Amino acid sequence: MREPIGFRCVTAAGIHQVAFRPRDLVIAGLTGRDQAAVQHHVEELRAIGVTPPPSIPAFFRNGTDLLTTASAVEVLGPDSSGEVEFVLVSMADGLWVGVGSDHTDRRVEAYAIDVSKQLCPKVMAPLLWRFADVAPHWDQLVLRAWIEEAGRLTLYQQGTAAALRPPEPLIAAWTGGAPLPEGTVMFGGTFAAIGGIRPSVGFEFELEDPILRRVIRHGYTVRSLPLT
Repeated sequence: MREPIGFRCVTAAGIHQVAFRPRDLVIAGLTGRDQAAVQHHVEELRAIGVTPPPSIPAFFRNGTDLLTTASAVEVLGPDSSGEVEFVLVSMADGLWVGVGSDHTDRRVEAYAIDVSKQLCPKVMAPLLWRFADVAPHWDQLVLRAWIEEAGRLTLYQQGTAAALRPPEPLIAAWTGGAPLPEGTVMFGGTFAAIGGIRPSVGFEFELEDPILRRVIRHGYTVRSLPLT
């Protein structure tokens, strides 16, 4: 059984520390609300020889040992990259939301999406907000990511939650209408990369709540192990 992850959970009453032991990790994909754009992306995948997932949205099970709040990760080879996503965490006291990076091996993704997801760490910020506190203005939440290029940070992704499926229907699509089971962590999908998908030695990401005027931000460095 994996070790628990330490999260700081923010409520109106303050911040409390939680030792959370995840039971399941689910990575959601093709979660855009614009279904025409999603279908166009599916056809793009087919055109380059990638077999699209059998369902939209798509869901991939990963091992919970991939979850980490570390500030440095190791991957095999030079062909992986991160992507910012909102993250839903189901605890005994309800649903929480945070932000993470679905780091993925892009070389393997070209022929086996499910395998590519399992090959890399899934990095989360160690701070969570209660979902009920942001649900009334969910669509106004902003996700951003930066990569390190030539020694400086470059904006890599940016968009609002309004472009992605909201948590409730996303969860329902996975569970068949039931709540997210306690102990489950679900990554909620992402946006296109500005300038195209590419690797970097550093990745930073954030979730901004412009209504309550707060931000969750985290980052990590990437060490690429040589292929033999």
